[in-house]
Amino acid sequence: QVQLVESGGGFVQAGDSLRLSCAASGRTFSSYAMGWFRQAPGKEREFVATIRWSTTRTYYADSVKGRFTISRDNAKNTVYLQMNSLKPEDTAVYYCAARVDAGLPYAKSEAYGYWGQGTQVTVSS
Repeated sequence: QVQLVESGGGFVQAGDSLRLSCAASGRTFSSYAMGWFRQAPGKEREFVATIRWSTTRTYYADSVKGRFTISRDNAKNTVYLQMNSLKPEDTAVYYCAARVDAGLPYAKSEAYGYWGQGTQVTVSS
C-alpha cells in the first residue's frame, strides 16, 4: 500500500501562484512515477503532470505547459506541483497519484493505483 497526502491548495486570484505538495509513505518503491490530476465540478478527472522517481523526465498537459512545474524530493518521498500564472479555469480539486502500471499511458488515470484525498484550488478572476 502507498499512502498519499496532498497539501497546499487554497483560494487565490488570477495570476497568482500556489505550490502543492504530495507526501508519499508506505511501499513507495512499488510505484515508479507520480502524477497530478485535477477534477473540476461537472467535469471528468484530467491529467495534469507526471514525473518519474528515478529520472528527471516529466510530461505535462498542454493546458498547463509553461505554467506548472512538477518536481520531486526522493529523500522526502514528496512530489510538488508549482503552479504559476493561475487562471480561473485551473479551479479544481487536485489529486496526487502513484503510477504502478507502466503498460498504460501516463495520462490515463487507470495507470495509477494509489490516490490522495485531493486538495481544492480555487482561482478567482
